[in-house]
Amino acid sequence: MTEDNRSPSEKWLEARAPGFQHLPVSDRQAIYDFAFLWSLFESQVMENFARADRIRERVDAWSAEGTLGAELYDEELAHFRGRYFSDGALIPHFPYLNLRKSDHPELVQAVIERNNNDPRDRMLALLMIVWRLRNNLFHGAKWAYELRDQQSNFTHANSVLMRLLERHGVAAYRW
Repeated sequence: MTEDNRSPSEKWLEARAPGFQHLPVSDRQAIYDFAFLWSLFESQVMENFARADRIRERVDAWSAEGTLGAELYDEELAHFRGRYFSDGALIPHFPYLNLRKSDHPELVQAVIERNNNDPRDRMLALLMIVWRLRNNLFHGAKWAYELRDQQSNFTHANSVLMRLLERHGVAAYRW
């Protein structure tokens, strides 16, 4: 945004939030979009209450119903595999996901390393990554490095959320 059409909150963030003034507009937009998309996802898909175990339940239900469509998210999974795994090893970004025990860290790692290519597990791993991006953003961990280098993460997470909303959200049923 240009100087003239920035919102008061954006001006405030530029003046006070570490590194925000140096964050490109495209990075800001991807993060803004993520906040809205996550809120809609949590409302329409997670019935207003997302947790790792409830996300797993949804993935298991989609798998049982035959509506999982894990292959539809291959591009996004490829991004995160490249972000967290290279030359046969996890790279330093991976621990910063801050995966908790309930986030299925072993499964996420196995999928990222391509040791597990089961469609249900790929989908669950992808959603656990999006879940951690959400938690790390909304609970402040992403500010440790001033939100730098996050545009592609949030752009791919946004694609996942939009596709899930189209396939499994309340609006998908046109009530």
